[in-house]
Amino acid sequence: MKDNKIAHLITKLDLPEQFERYCSLYFEPIAEIIDKLAWQHQTPVIAINGSQGSGKTTAAIMLQTLLETKYAHRVAIVSIDDFYHSKEKRYELSKSLHPLFITRGVPGTHDITLALQTLKQLKMVSKGETVLIPRFDKATDDRKPENQWHRIEGPVSVIIFEGWCVGSPSLEPHSLAQPINELERIEDKEGIWRKTSNQFLQKQYQTLFQQINWLLMLKAPSFDIVFQWRLLQEQKLKKILATAPAATKVSLLDEYQLKRFIQHYQRLTEHNLSTIPKLADAVIILNEQHQMTHLQFNNI
Repeated sequence: MKDNKIAHLITKLDLPEQFERYCSLYFEPIAEIIDKLAWQHQTPVIAINGSQGSGKTTAAIMLQTLLETKYAHRVAIVSIDDFYHSKEKRYELSKSLHPLFITRGVPGTHDITLALQTLKQLKMVSKGETVLIPRFDKATDDRKPENQWHRIEGPVSVIIFEGWCVGSPSLEPHSLAQPINELERIEDKEGIWRKTSNQFLQKQYQTLFQQINWLLMLKAPSFDIVFQWRLLQEQKLKKILATAPAATKVSLLDEYQLKRFIQHYQRLTEHNLSTIPKLADAVIILNEQHQMTHLQFNNI
C-alpha cells in the first residue's frame, strides 16, 4: 500500500479492503481538484451530499487525510448534523409550526445562523486562534454543551461541509400537494409540515448553500436502499453503546421506529437523487452493496 496514513485510516475505521482502490480511483483525483481550488479561493467550502448511510463522514475523513498529507492543507470537517437545533428549540417549533418539527433532520430543524457564523469564523481564523465547532449527540438527540464542542486551530485552508441535505435545491410547491408515504398521509394530512420545511429550504438554507464552492454527491441507487444502510448505522451504534458506561446508554430505534424515522427524509432524498447529480461538480455512484462504481465530473 502506497500511503501508510491511508492504510492506517482504513484499518482504524474498519473499512473494507477495497477502500485502498477507492482512494486511488475516486478520492485522489478529487483531492487534486480541491488543492487547485484552494489556490483559487481563500478557504473554499467543499460540500459532500449523500443520503443517510451513504458514507459522507468516511469520504470527508479520507479527503481530509489526503489533503493534509499530500498537499499540506489544514482541513476542517463540519457536518450540518452538528447544527441541529437543541431538543428544547425543536419542541418550541413543534408547538408553533407543526408537531413533526420535533424530529431532527429536515430543513427547519437546523440553526442556520450558527452554521453561517461557524463557516465565516473558519475562513478567517488565524494562526494561534481557535474556532469552536458545535457537536450534536444523536444518542441523546440534543446538542452537546459548549465545553464539549470541537476546537479547530487556525489557519484553515479547506472546509469540508457534509450533510444529507447540503446543497439541496428546494422543491416546486405543486409537488408537495400529495403525501408520498404513511408519515405524510397520517401526520401531515394538510401538508403544513412539508410546505413549511420547503420554505426554510428555499430561503435560509440557500443562503447557507451559497457558501459552497464545490459539491460532491455520493449517489445511492434509490431511497429504498437507504433504510438498509440506516439500519446498519443503528446496529453499529448499538455495538458501540454496548461497551459504554451505563450512564451513557440510550434507547435505540427498533425496525418500525426506524422506518417511520427515515420517512421524514424520503421526499427530499428522492428529490436530491434526481436533481443533484446534474448540479454537483462530481458524483460518486454507489451500488446496493454500498460499493463505489463510478466517478463522474460535471464541470471539467
